[in-house]
Amino acid sequence: MSPIKPSFSRPTLPRLIPHRLRRKLASRIRSRQSPASSFASLQTSVDPTKTIIKLLAHRWTLYDLQHLFWFTIAAGSLYLNHNFPPLVKTLIVAGMTTLLMIPITSQFFLPFMPIFTYLIFFFSCGSIPYEWRPDIWTRLLPAVEKLFYGANLSGVLSSHQAVIFDLLAWVPYGLLHFALPFICSAAMFIFGPPGSVPVFARAFGYMNVCGILIQLFIPTAPPWFENMYGLGAPADYSMHGSAAGLARVDAITGLNMYTDSFNNSPMVFGAFPSMHAGDATIQALFMSEVFPQYSPFFGLYVLWLWWSTMYLSHHYMVDLIGGSILAAIFFHVARAKFFPRRQPGKRFRWDYDWVKYGYTGEPEQEADGKLSLSAWQPGDMDIPSWLASTDDLSPSSEDLLSPSSGYERDFTPSTTRSASRSTLSDLESGNLTRTAAPVVVAAA
Repeated sequence: MSPIKPSFSRPTLPRLIPHRLRRKLASRIRSRQSPASSFASLQTSVDPTKTIIKLLAHRWTLYDLQHLFWFTIAAGSLYLNHNFPPLVKTLIVAGMTTLLMIPITSQFFLPFMPIFTYLIFFFSCGSIPYEWRPDIWTRLLPAVEKLFYGANLSGVLSSHQAVIFDLLAWVPYGLLHFALPFICSAAMFIFGPPGSVPVFARAFGYMNVCGILIQLFIPTAPPWFENMYGLGAPADYSMHGSAAGLARVDAITGLNMYTDSFNNSPMVFGAFPSMHAGDATIQALFMSEVFPQYSPFFGLYVLWLWWSTMYLSHHYMVDLIGGSILAAIFFHVARAKFFPRRQPGKRFRWDYDWVKYGYTGEPEQEADGKLSLSAWQPGDMDIPSWLASTDDLSPSSEDLLSPSSGYERDFTPSTTRSASRSTLSDLESGNLTRTAAPVVVAAA
């Protein structure tokens, strides 16, 4: 008798959610999803060979040069950063490589790479040699502020100080600024179309890297510098930052959070553009795209943060305008070309069987939920060209993998040719309702 070989089971992730609640949530998600669709499903594999196979099968394009761009900035920033010893730098690179190679983590950390690169870039700015940097502008922003608005609005707002105002300014500037990127990402991941979070993360990362580059090439002094040293006082890169109004928050809370962090800030003279305003604006714009009914509240949050930055003497009004304009530019580029379109009647990501990317001015669905032939014709981008022909309904691999088609599709081999023909006949007769639209693509 041969000896019984011990069996080894694959390690599983820790079960943080109770079994009964986990089954209930999974049942509700599956009940909302089309039986023919796995479009919104997530990767659960921990096998890095699957990632290697995908890389070998990937058809590289000029669009993939963005990864080289991020790698160059991240590698250069780590090289210049003298705060991290070589061992820590090695661990950072090894950790990110591992997270990118494992499918269950790469689906989240690959979109996070622009933000990760931005953070490494920001915290490495203090390591750039002084002789490489341009002269600091201390009169520019006060002059522009007075030219446009007739006065220093930051000085006007900060002259009326009170404990309640300090706390109100602290919430958006010192708390929500750090928490909202994660909150917005979670909300868009659950309630937005599949693919919303990667587009948001890339736009967020590109915008912040662009803002840091502007701050490096055009270094400008913030309002607290004028309050401490006077208008037009000479500045140099050996000066430390100041918490300004946030020092009063430290006194109220009894903590020393902001005094130390701003004193050791790697970007002391980076008033313009305000990335606090940029981050708030791009979050408000993306959230308004996913939750348009709450757009006024998102706009009020941006105004709230604008007031807090000036009240705390960290930015001039022109800094806020510049940051918000920068955010609007990156948002509209991302929306026009890459952001997945919302579909009426879809509440969760699991409700989607297909998505279309970008808003190019094409007609949308009619208000009653039906599709008119003028809004959706066979052969247009809303229906793949191979589906418009009833003679050959099997798509080619070139069509499935083409990144320019604007679609991510879910195909099932069990669908018959007659079902596709009947769907097309419904489309031509104008009887195709909104709920049938996913069937057209998923049934193909």
